[in-house]
Amino acid sequence: MAQPTPSPFPLPGSAQRYGKVAVVMGGTSAEREVSLMSGGGVLEALLERGIDAHAFDPRDKPIQALRDEGFDRAFLILHGPFGEDGTLQGVLETMGLPYTGCGVMASAIGMDKLRSKLIWRGLGLPVPDFELLDDASDLDAVAARLGLPLFVKPNIEGSSIGVTKVKAVSELRAAYEEARRYDRVVLAEKFVGGGEYSVPILGDAVAGYVVLPAIKIEPATEFYDYQAKYFRDDTVYRCPCLSPEQAARIEPLIEKAFWAIGGRGWGRIDFLMDEAGEPYLLEANTAPGMTSHSLVPMGARAAGMSYEDVVLRILDTTL
Repeated sequence: MAQPTPSPFPLPGSAQRYGKVAVVMGGTSAEREVSLMSGGGVLEALLERGIDAHAFDPRDKPIQALRDEGFDRAFLILHGPFGEDGTLQGVLETMGLPYTGCGVMASAIGMDKLRSKLIWRGLGLPVPDFELLDDASDLDAVAARLGLPLFVKPNIEGSSIGVTKVKAVSELRAAYEEARRYDRVVLAEKFVGGGEYSVPILGDAVAGYVVLPAIKIEPATEFYDYQAKYFRDDTVYRCPCLSPEQAARIEPLIEKAFWAIGGRGWGRIDFLMDEAGEPYLLEANTAPGMTSHSLVPMGARAAGMSYEDVVLRILDTTL
């Protein structure tokens, strides 16, 4: 990783004030592998900064062991259900253990694509047209209304797991069945073809949000799927990618989208842009990836923050 310029953000002081830190990673969701990669990077960054950090995998021991083993706070880097949907956050609230990232409500809403879209649309924020699918859906009619191509995805899942880009009506049934493997709620979403973008965000509504530079994602695959996100080396990332005029339009939208779900600490908002340059909110990520291919470190680096800087900035919110 290239050496960044000095960070413009205030960074924590003594490592001792954090006490014993659990990096909660792994878990049992379909995103376990990604979580372990993210958690490994976070753990290494904390150790390099002299923090008493330890890996903690709730697949291997009960979450109550965080208290029994004397942890003072938790850096949550579990992805998917249990780690990112408010469930774990609720457990930690009852234990009185400080943790990174969004609280119970924001985590639950951010994990739920349907509810996020409904809230954003209710506030007049732009989202792609979508429909719910079930076993009785008239798939021909859905394709006629949304147009082709379109995307079919499970409502509660991340890392593009279970997502299919559908180019023909004959592919819809199989795409629905694939998404249904991961969630009983399945969405069909209108294709927006002007580019996919992601914007990391730090802070909260009280102290103020810091929107980091946007990343434009140009996958070599059909779309930005699981392999393109974490394992392929031919995905192109452009950061920074917005003109000053575009950034001035997009950044308030990102802040409002994160605020609307109750976002705090850190997160990432993904959006699409159409051919005319109009943005459409796609989804919120309240425990984004922190792997070598992940987008939060890219945006932070463009803002002058190293990987270690942004990890400490996130951990600092637990104080």
